[in-house]
Amino acid sequence: MTQGGSISALGALRRAEIGAVRWIAGVIALAGIAWLVVLAGLLAVANRVHDDIPVLLAIKLPLLASHPELIFAGESRTEYQVDPRLAAQLIGKPPGSAVNIAYDAGEPLAFAAAMGREPDKFRDAHVVISVAPFLFNEGVRSAGVYPLDVLPRLGVVQQMISFLPPRIGTLIRFIREAFASRLAAGQHVADAPFPASFGVSLIDRTQPESKWPKDIGSHPHYANWNIAGPKARLEVRALCDMVKRARKVTVVIPPWAPRYDRSHDAAWREKADQVAALLADAGRRCGFEVLNIPSVPGLQQGNYADEMHVNASGVPIYTRYLVSRLSPGA
Repeated sequence: MTQGGSISALGALRRAEIGAVRWIAGVIALAGIAWLVVLAGLLAVANRVHDDIPVLLAIKLPLLASHPELIFAGESRTEYQVDPRLAAQLIGKPPGSAVNIAYDAGEPLAFAAAMGREPDKFRDAHVVISVAPFLFNEGVRSAGVYPLDVLPRLGVVQQMISFLPPRIGTLIRFIREAFASRLAAGQHVADAPFPASFGVSLIDRTQPESKWPKDIGSHPHYANWNIAGPKARLEVRALCDMVKRARKVTVVIPPWAPRYDRSHDAAWREKADQVAALLADAGRRCGFEVLNIPSVPGLQQGNYADEMHVNASGVPIYTRYLVSRLSPGA
């Protein structure tokens, strides 16, 4: 083959390679666009079928059949820390007079929805609801704790802008839970038998030393700190709505493990004070009480399973203290 022929062959090969690369890039681009369209469609459907009462809350609503006077609600620090049987005893009432309907990562929007759906079960009750910083911090977008009732209120475009690509897991969880909540509503899960122990769950283990966070100021719940976004606005509004549907509402900010010292953690102290101020201001406007509990007398490090939750040994200590701090006639 002549030198000219070799150059011509190399040129043809190069053009073929470039053409193949462009073809592959085009296919990938089209696949990406198709995937985004499918995701947008799924999100649109999920927004329509979403029910504000998630499965984890729905399965606890049968507890309300006893028309309790004291309803403990909120996130995991109530679910695992408040014994409603003991609480009923402490207020001199029979079992069933206090119940625990809190669930993992529970949010005010969900409880406000439950109160709107079954108003007669809440009208004469004192609702005591715990809150955690991730409920208000716009910087926390992880799948495990993002408030799923906030997501459908954002709309498809904002959902995709806010969570793609790094937090796609949050959107996938929302889609899955949206269909699950609708299925639970259709199957009348809330009409099921009473959950055991009037709703409390116990943690019977302690986290290994290597798993404890170094400090709380840099804890994931306070990451990318911002309480001026949709989360705080929507969840605080839900707390205000709850006031109209219950005899009394108390919002609780539970303590963290005693090994952590706020006085030596400026970042934690500043962020925690901002949440307390946000809730105190809303409480004055809307009429709910705020109970900020930085520590509990007698609750020691050994009573904690991890940085946020007490183990089984701490439940009676925390329950007794919490009930003692509620207003007379709780």
